[in-house]
Amino acid sequence: MSAQQLSDLIRFARHNSPFYRDLYASLPPDAGRLTGLPVVDQKSFWAANTLHDSRVLTGPLSEATVYKTGGTTGSPKFSVYTRDEWRTFVTTFGQGLVDTGLRPGHRVADLFYAGELYASFLFVLDSLSHAPVDNVRLPIGGGAPLEATIPTLRDLAAQVLAGTPTTLCRLAEQVLASGVRLDSVELLLFGGEALFADQRRLLATAFPGAEARSVGYASVDAGLLGRPVPGADARVHRAFTPHSVVEILDDSTDEPITEPGRPGRVVVTSLFRRLMPIIRYPAGDRAEWTGTGPGHFRILGRAEEGVRVGPVSLYTQDAQDAVASADTAGEVVGMQLVVRRWEGRDGLVLRLATAPGGDERAEERTADRRETLARAVVAELETVRPLYPDSVRAGFVHPLSVEWARHRDLAVNPRSGKLVRVLDERPTA
Repeated sequence: MSAQQLSDLIRFARHNSPFYRDLYASLPPDAGRLTGLPVVDQKSFWAANTLHDSRVLTGPLSEATVYKTGGTTGSPKFSVYTRDEWRTFVTTFGQGLVDTGLRPGHRVADLFYAGELYASFLFVLDSLSHAPVDNVRLPIGGGAPLEATIPTLRDLAAQVLAGTPTTLCRLAEQVLASGVRLDSVELLLFGGEALFADQRRLLATAFPGAEARSVGYASVDAGLLGRPVPGADARVHRAFTPHSVVEILDDSTDEPITEPGRPGRVVVTSLFRRLMPIIRYPAGDRAEWTGTGPGHFRILGRAEEGVRVGPVSLYTQDAQDAVASADTAGEVVGMQLVVRRWEGRDGLVLRLATAPGGDERAEERTADRRETLARAVVAELETVRPLYPDSVRAGFVHPLSVEWARHRDLAVNPRSGKLVRVLDERPTA
């Protein structure tokens, strides 16, 4: 990244985006250092980035593609890319595909999801089209019936399968159940979720000749994040220099972390997006520098802004709003999202804290009320995130559950004493 690139972007955003103009109002006119800028607050960003009369955009929405990103159904969030920005996005990401093991002539099945303004299917297909090696693209999609997908993969001798771990595992289960052999598959490219050890075992059983690797690290809101780094650890990536800048910031102070092995939250700046500027935007993940190469970092899981449970994205604000709506008596005084994994599936536990009560008898009288409240909170959250109950019915994730605690039992940052909003207790591989 050149200083000129960054200063031009900052100046452009301040001049044309009301959101960034307000955010940087107290900064000197010539502010041009990344670390001198405030980190974007996601809640404020999306409150300002409405579909009509957005205060984030730097110009009218007259030439762009609109994609949907994470959020509640009642308050959908949208990201926009001009055609030039999208071309840069997919061309740069496509260059990273050679690091996944993509070879000339590979037949690649795109099993990501399409439609409803979601970007992943089109993004991967376009990235393959712009990859620096020839490849044969098979645009099947993640919503196609498995009974039709498997014969297509067999008949076209697909060598690479690209999709979410959930989709790849569903396919693997169907392959094993049907007894069909897909011996041509040699590479499994996963994205959108972490890949866990039990999933790796399932994939290895269904596709014994295939290696599972990250397709790359990107999101429709944050943009380019990490290019795969070849090696045994699929969590390791490196920044897409010079198109984006990845920072890892201290959880308590927001100071940049430079030493390897110290976890922090991922913040990204996109140097090619100008219609919807992304400057020091929290990506929603935690990571650490590895020290194994320039800009190499290891993804450690979701940060407190959001969490991924199987194929479902949830924001902490979603859960907070659900509790606020259901808890009319104000019994809940604290909340954490706890993500666990058992029996081969993810599950989300809402850990709700209540104020200390009176004697034991008084505690017993509240048990029924808490059970009613727990059901109401779960129902409210499932209403705003219908993909979760849909995924439960499909067998992808465990049902939502509530765990009651005292406020003192909630996990806090040992250095700052601040509440940790999301606890990811899943073992990563």
